Amino acid sequence: MRTFIIARYLIRRLLHAVLVLFAVASIVFFLGRVVGDPVRIVLGVEVPEERVQAVRDQLGLNDPLPVQYIRFVSGALVLDFGDSFWQKVPALPLVVERLPATFALTGTVFLMAVPLGIVLGTLAALRPDSILDRGISVFSMLGVSMVDFWLALMLILFFAVQLGWFKTSGYGGFQYIMLPALTLAVQPFGRVAQITRSAMLDQFDLPHIGVARAKGLRERRIVFLHAMKNAAVPIVTIAGDTITSVLNGSVLIETIFAWPGVGQLTLLGLGRRDLPLVEATVFTIALLVVIVNLVVDLSYAYLNPKIRYQ
Repeated sequence: MRTFIIARYLIRRLLHAVLVLFAVASIVFFLGRVVGDPVRIVLGVEVPEERVQAVRDQLGLNDPLPVQYIRFVSGALVLDFGDSFWQKVPALPLVVERLPATFALTGTVFLMAVPLGIVLGTLAALRPDSILDRGISVFSMLGVSMVDFWLALMLILFFAVQLGWFKTSGYGGFQYIMLPALTLAVQPFGRVAQITRSAMLDQFDLPHIGVARAKGLRERRIVFLHAMKNAAVPIVTIAGDTITSVLNGSVLIETIFAWPGVGQLTLLGLGRRDLPLVEATVFTIALLVVIVNLVVDLSYAYLNPKIRYQ
């Protein structure tokens, strides 16, 4: 019976995911065609109108909008978004080539922000209203309030220009990934620390924690076995949000550090009004966000047996 309920839940969520992806792709399609003329923007204002119309005919942009939309949907169903206006090759493979860099950056940000946020949030909850708690709260608040692009410039100025420890741009190992990852990890760290502190404080106030302490159980066992698992739902939620926020919000940071990920490719496509490339990048990011949210939802029932897939 439980297997049937989970299967039904998965089918419903997958159908919901398909609708979300369809809606996102449709919005990007229509916005790309009603906000300016991509051919005129690419060719410039001095190009003769005959040349502009010839290029529009070649790209199919002179067809009626419903015809373009049907062609777009038919291609999207088989993951074909057409050829990039800019690079003259299929758009989706260009996005797939950038995924390893995006995954490397997202994974590094996750490993920097989430474990540290959980540890410091737990320490703050163990000693409420102490100097340690107040220090962690101020530190996490600064992280949440930090402006990404300003922090990126400060990190470049201090660690790259003054100290020479890290590279300011490019794709590679530790020296290249550290500054963009640190920039993107500051805000998620603050959110994770705050959510962890709040969730653990709620657990420490429950009667069963007092009973466990009265029985003489070690504090480490109480924290990890009794409190942490029960507080894990909001922590896992904010951890999943960390991944999605990096996937969605790394466009500017990847551009500042010339990190060759999907975010930088999206901005390049927008700058060149490359409609197929923008559609492919937005679809890919939306698909990754849907997958992350589905994994987070499926983890809830394991973390909290009271949650049921109804």
